[in-house]
Amino acid sequence: MSAKIIAVANHKGGCGKTTTVVHLASELAAMSHRVLVIDLDPQANASLHIGIQHPSEISVTTAELLLGDITLLTEALQEETQIENVSLIYGSLSLGKAEDQLKEEAPRPSEELTIKLELLKDLYDFILIDCPPSLKLLTSNALASATHVIIPIESGSQYGLYGVTDLLNHLEKIKRINPQLKLLGALLLRHDERQNVCKLIRDEAIQQVGKILDTTIPQSTKVNQAAILQQPLYKLDKNSKVRKAFEKLALEVIAKT
Repeated sequence: MSAKIIAVANHKGGCGKTTTVVHLASELAAMSHRVLVIDLDPQANASLHIGIQHPSEISVTTAELLLGDITLLTEALQEETQIENVSLIYGSLSLGKAEDQLKEEAPRPSEELTIKLELLKDLYDFILIDCPPSLKLLTSNALASATHVIIPIESGSQYGLYGVTDLLNHLEKIKRINPQLKLLGALLLRHDERQNVCKLIRDEAIQQVGKILDTTIPQSTKVNQAAILQQPLYKLDKNSKVRKAFEKLALEVIAKT
């Protein structure tokens, strides 16, 4: 069976894209699924969390892969990471330059990742793509190659939905290249049902995005601890609320893809 390719996209920074990718990946892997994380963000935070080496030490990252030949795949793919059953293709600072080069050199600049992923589809059950906070070519590549998209939204902020309409318009454009792309829904992070701002954002998200995932992710300092310690949440505290929420999210994603 071909991998489910899930792009986690929102051009707003700090809304929980990397957190979603890392902890959804670790929970899917804990359920014995083979998972690959592709880091398309120049900040490379997902790589810093789950990679064994620092991104600056990696010679073939997503930047080189997008610009280069398909033969680079074997070098780009890191099967050993901090999380069992999760492989990684590192992000790097050079992704910014790679985006400009793609625009100039590639015949179909939005479809380079699609071509490269063709060979990996049968090796994994899930491929999760961490998108950068922009709607430019890197995000377009992620969406053009994906089967599904999740839009993380920071529920505890009144600016949580800022610019979501632009993202939804961009999704519609990408569907011309990738008509199979399905929206799984908005994912509410740092969500607390008791707070009015969270309830308002939830209602507004349903209206603007059209659908939200049933699972919501609560605010927790454990997310930062996990990043600092380069650990999955289940190793820090397997009974914490936030860990249970990501486990529930993984089950929901399995059921809906």
